[in-house]
Amino acid sequence: MGIVAHVDAGKTSLTERLLHAAGVIDRIGRVDDGNTQTDSMDLERRRGITIRSAVVSFELGDLTVNLIDTPGHADFIAEVERALSVLDGAVLVISAVEGVQVQTRLLMRTLKRLNIPTLLFVNKIDRLGARYDELLADIARLLTPAAVPMGSVACLGERPARFEPFALSNKALGELLAEHNDGFLARYLDETLSVEDNVFELRRQVGESLVHPVYFGSAMTGAGLPELIAGIRSWLPRATGSPSDPLQARVFKVERGSAGQKIASARLFAGSLPARSYVDVHPAEGPSYEVRPSAVEVFERGSRRTVDHAVAGQIVALRGLKDVRIGDQLGVPTVNVGRLFAPPTLETAVSARDRVKLYQALTQLAEQDPLIRVRKADDITVSLYGEVQKEVIAALLESEYDLDVDFSETSPIHIERPNGIGTAFREMGAPDNHWAAAVGFRVEPAPAGSGVDYRIESELGALPRAFHTAIEESARLTLQQGLYGWEIPDCLLLVTNTGYSSPVTVASDFRRLVPLVLMQALKAAGTTVLEPVNHFELDVPPESVSRVLSLLSAARAVVDQTTLHPTHARLEGTIPAATTHLFETQLPAQTHGEGILTPISTTYTPVPGPPPYRTRTDGNPLNQKEYLLHLNQA
Repeated sequence: MGIVAHVDAGKTSLTERLLHAAGVIDRIGRVDDGNTQTDSMDLERRRGITIRSAVVSFELGDLTVNLIDTPGHADFIAEVERALSVLDGAVLVISAVEGVQVQTRLLMRTLKRLNIPTLLFVNKIDRLGARYDELLADIARLLTPAAVPMGSVACLGERPARFEPFALSNKALGELLAEHNDGFLARYLDETLSVEDNVFELRRQVGESLVHPVYFGSAMTGAGLPELIAGIRSWLPRATGSPSDPLQARVFKVERGSAGQKIASARLFAGSLPARSYVDVHPAEGPSYEVRPSAVEVFERGSRRTVDHAVAGQIVALRGLKDVRIGDQLGVPTVNVGRLFAPPTLETAVSARDRVKLYQALTQLAEQDPLIRVRKADDITVSLYGEVQKEVIAALLESEYDLDVDFSETSPIHIERPNGIGTAFREMGAPDNHWAAAVGFRVEPAPAGSGVDYRIESELGALPRAFHTAIEESARLTLQQGLYGWEIPDCLLLVTNTGYSSPVTVASDFRRLVPLVLMQALKAAGTTVLEPVNHFELDVPPESVSRVLSLLSAARAVVDQTTLHPTHARLEGTIPAATTHLFETQLPAQTHGEGILTPISTTYTPVPGPPPYRTRTDGNPLNQKEYLLHLNQA
């Protein structure tokens, strides 16, 4: 089960309450005091926010819960994405005071898209300004019309506030359930339903993510917690994987232990995983391989315990997997979930006195968060979601690696797409071919989001497998830098010719030749540089629409639709990622703090004006002399 929310809604405090109720901890920690169970990093304790997902296991009666506490800040959405890929159910926390916020909407949209059964917990009912009817209306309007309140609140906004549950035979619940089941509707109209019928149908519809029970309470006082726990036990579906099935597991977190060794957290969906036995690893990219974990630990009652084997339904920490990465699948691969949120569209250059140590440190951080893509050219750059992430990286480098760093101004990450078809071929013995290998490519455009479609047109048996692997790996690496230095994420790439001379040719001959030939094919095709553009929904007070439209125009945004409601106006359109942050900082002043910008998705459009160039890291295969010099220096 995952606990997800907008930052400061009270996820970690709720986790503390659940652990205390399960008897795992004797004293409830406070985020403000920096003594919570799941925020274990020094930086998390100092800043009072969750940065890395944390796993803790406990029992609620006969139900074992593996709970994942996720970050709430939008800059760490990648950490949330990895947790969502392994969940059976979720609790979405909403503040009764701040209400439905940007991240809340983004998370609910994703939970519904993945059909993850979700309960809503409205926290902070004891705080001044807490709302009930108005907040339920916002939940129905902004999150889901299928939310059903499971009770009311007495003394709302006061210290003694408490949750008063409705009877399961209440009319509102019956009406909502009847909307999704014609047979249930007929019995509802005939008034022949029992409480047991309501219970059975509610459990079924929550399990299918058709309805979402709403509980109210306070993680600080414990109000509403018994009812939420009963809801978790009653409505969220339990794991069904069998230990006798073939192993199916997914790695969703990688961290380093005190001695620097990798520790991979994985969810076991099916089968069993013995310690010190070989297991197949299927990376998201690259060939599968076999590895033997040196130790298997399971999460149990707030800690980890070494076991001889783990079984379906458990979350494990695996040691000894040197090359494991987040997203890898173990055992039998299942359907890949794919990307849930847009990848980072911003990057910044990082500098420090010790450049070598900085690069090594950032590379280690990228193991724990693969979307921190580290790139070393004239500068060392990392990809980002936002400014808070920049501050966190700086603090981690200082506390864990004793590095004092500076960042450049954040800039957008562009991409390139082929304009047409380009071909190139180098044969062995040609004056411009210094290696005992031959290869030819054809590059063609491909639909946006389709990825690199790599195909082999040459005769498969004509080349040893190791050489084919070298060609594919080198080609995919080369496509990370197009004609202007930006990645080419979508194209059709065909290998049209190959040749080698046994026993002279080695794999490195192909690895060095491929960039020259592929870049020649790309040059023949031509590429266009595109910038990231965010599709957005923007809710503002009606009286501020004209001022906001002026801001959007200055930010190069395009408004496609404007809808006026009695209480707010909704604007929909696109805004370049390069100007989004500045617009967000200006929005509160123009809307009296009531403007809510929600990013929906990210697409790419051609850059207006001259295409920006990015410094290359590969020695520039477009210039053979420069490229050969780079190889010699390497």
